[in-house]
Amino acid sequence: MPCSGLIKSLHRQLNLLTEIRLRTYSDEMISEFTLLSQKIEQLAELTQSLRKENSELRLNSASLVNQNAILSQRMHEAHQRVTALLEKIPALEAEVETEVEDET
Repeated sequence: MPCSGLIKSLHRQLNLLTEIRLRTYSDEMISEFTLLSQKIEQLAELTQSLRKENSELRLNSASLVNQNAILSQRMHEAHQRVTALLEKIPALEAEVETEVEDET
């Protein structure tokens, strides 16, 4: 039965090595899960930050579109006023010419 004792001893050593490997593997897995968890947390924070920034950019864009519409309307009104003034200028020149002719 000395062989049986040797086999039991080898089984114990094998079990011990397996247990050590499992513990090491589990520690490595735990480390990987922790790292993965941290990366997921960073990703969630980045996502939240980007959503907030996107919302702010949309509000800013809407404000700029509104401001652009107001400025376009003001330019159109200014163009109409300048056009009206330009139309009056020949009439004024004609009046001045008529007055000059009348005086002579």
